[in-house]
Amino acid sequence: MKIPFIDKRLEDIYSKVLNGSRLSKKDGICIYKTHDLIGLGQIANHVRKSLHGNKAFYIYNMHLNYTNVCKNRCSFCAYAKDDGEKGAYVWSIEDIEKKLLERIDEPVKELHIVGGLNEDLSFEYFINLLKTVKKIRPNATIKAFTCVEIDYLSNLAKLSIKETIQKLKDAGLEMMPGGGAEVLNSRIHEALFPKKIGHKRWLEIVKAVHKAGIKTNATMLYGHIETTEERVDHLISLRDLQDETHGFSAFIPLAFHSKNTQMSHIPSTTAIDDLKNVAAARLMLDNFDHIKAYWVMIGEKLAQVALSFGADDLDGTIIEEKITHTAGATSATGLTKDQMEEMIIAAGFTPVERDSFYNPIK
Repeated sequence: MKIPFIDKRLEDIYSKVLNGSRLSKKDGICIYKTHDLIGLGQIANHVRKSLHGNKAFYIYNMHLNYTNVCKNRCSFCAYAKDDGEKGAYVWSIEDIEKKLLERIDEPVKELHIVGGLNEDLSFEYFINLLKTVKKIRPNATIKAFTCVEIDYLSNLAKLSIKETIQKLKDAGLEMMPGGGAEVLNSRIHEALFPKKIGHKRWLEIVKAVHKAGIKTNATMLYGHIETTEERVDHLISLRDLQDETHGFSAFIPLAFHSKNTQMSHIPSTTAIDDLKNVAAARLMLDNFDHIKAYWVMIGEKLAQVALSFGADDLDGTIIEEKITHTAGATSATGLTKDQMEEMIIAAGFTPVERDSFYNPIK
């Protein structure tokens, strides 16, 4: 297919894509800097269609955020509280049971479980949490804990990363989300989340997780103080690790929401930037099968458009999402299966309900 590019630099990128050649850092920077959004979208859509045809995936999933008490207090986070602060909470195992049983009649296929680093919780709490979820929802996949939480739990249990992962796996952990990486860069780490693990430790842990046979997602939090070059370096770091482990299932660009954070002066990301991040991911991450348009962060309408800019997955119903909404997200706090399918069909794609590992639900 010939594309009439306004930005002629995209012709070289398109040629590389057609030839199956890997894009360079220079190409990645061009993707972010180009004003030829339609031309860029057509390249990304070509790759997306070649991989997945007209399919657009989603999952019936539910979020469980077991506590918002966190010792790290990252600058970009509106969710975390100090112990005793107004609005701080921690769910007991009984609370979690109640939350799960409230929706027991719904066909939930995945439990997405993350929370703050709460120093009042023992390692046994996390083992019991996983066992409880698996007992109540034996047929749903437990996708839990970021690499930040794994590092914390390893220290808490006084176990190696390998031993910690095995203990959690034995209790029911089957997959991990991709949060906690933010942007894999020392400058940003020091400026925004100095108490959290740095990028080298994040990569080390995710590598160990993949080696243990657990698939993870990967993310990038964009739209704060990062440069274009730092975004591209982040994508290349993930691509390099994927070459080695093949353990990443999907990549999710996460648009920064600044409301109620220490960085509330930073404006929201634009629709152009959101779509460029989806397209950049699809083109730079040539060894990732799936790119998500996370409708919670970019809104339902733009997520529909993103399906034509490289995304093949809208994540899911995302019942009871808390973290992004605390930072001012205006999207719904959960969608029904019918709403997910209507969004996909209206965008011109065929909805495919999936499990956590991209097997279609019959």
